[in-house]
Amino acid sequence: MINLIWLLLLAGGIIYAGLTDRIDLVTPSAITAAENAVTLAFKLTGVMCLWLGMMKIAERAGLVRLMSLIIGPLIRRLFPGVPPGHPAMGAIVMTVSANMLGLGNAATPLGIKSMQELQKLNRDRETATPAMCTLLALCTTGVTVVPATVIALRAAAGSTDPAEIVGATIAVSVTAAAAALTVDRLCRAAFAGRRR
Repeated sequence: MINLIWLLLLAGGIIYAGLTDRIDLVTPSAITAAENAVTLAFKLTGVMCLWLGMMKIAERAGLVRLMSLIIGPLIRRLFPGVPPGHPAMGAIVMTVSANMLGLGNAATPLGIKSMQELQKLNRDRETATPAMCTLLALCTTGVTVVPATVIALRAAAGSTDPAEIVGATIAVSVTAAAAALTVDRLCRAAFAGRRR
């Protein structure tokens, strides 16, 4: 689908350039944009290596485990159908903690592991459980304390203060997570009412 969207955007731009008699600008603009993309990618690689290295140090220092101790009680309330000692609960806590710290590379496999553990509790293998839906909503909109990727993009683009978005990111991600969890609870209640 994304390939079709890109094709439509490119074709639309070329057609518009032809209709406005500016077709001669298409090739130089495409070359300049490609050069800028490669330059940005190289800048981003360096900054991302720095941030991911710092996050790896924080992970090995136990910061993710500390976060899991702090948010564990809240997570248990969000997933009442998951038994307290079940491996799914630990995987969920680690997934949410990794998301909060901006450890995208660590959060993805942890999220997959969480879903696998939740599937073990699922009686109907063809239908997602409420806990699976809640986890998906939480991971999609998850609260981010350190938006490492966005900070890296801003730094690579030459921002004078790339970390100034941290406060706004926290506010937006908390709002998004609250909205997603509210909708999740409303859908869960509506679904439970229909099944009766």
